[in-house]
Amino acid sequence: MAPGGGYVPVIAPPTDSQATVALVLGILSLLPCCWVVGPVAIFIGNAARRRIELAGGAIGGGGLATAGMVMGIIGTVFLVLFVLYAIAVAIGVANALRPTG
Repeated sequence: MAPGGGYVPVIAPPTDSQATVALVLGILSLLPCCWVVGPVAIFIGNAARRRIELAGGAIGGGGLATAGMVMGIIGTVFLVLFVLYAIAVAIGVANALRPTG
């Protein structure tokens, strides 16, 4: 207990800025126009998690980095599915335009 009968406040470690960036990019990767940033969110989130682990508790934000990575993975899956769909449509259009003879 602190002098005067109160408790000493606990100060949380500062949040890693790249963990916040990974979270923001992960959220953006869920939007259809921004699926391209999904892999970037995965990369930055993984780097932030590694840095937070190596800091030994001096830096916080591991949950933010993990959430950014997970949303980046989901956004990347959407990106891959969209690319496969676009390829299938392109093949279908090419087959439809091919003269039959």
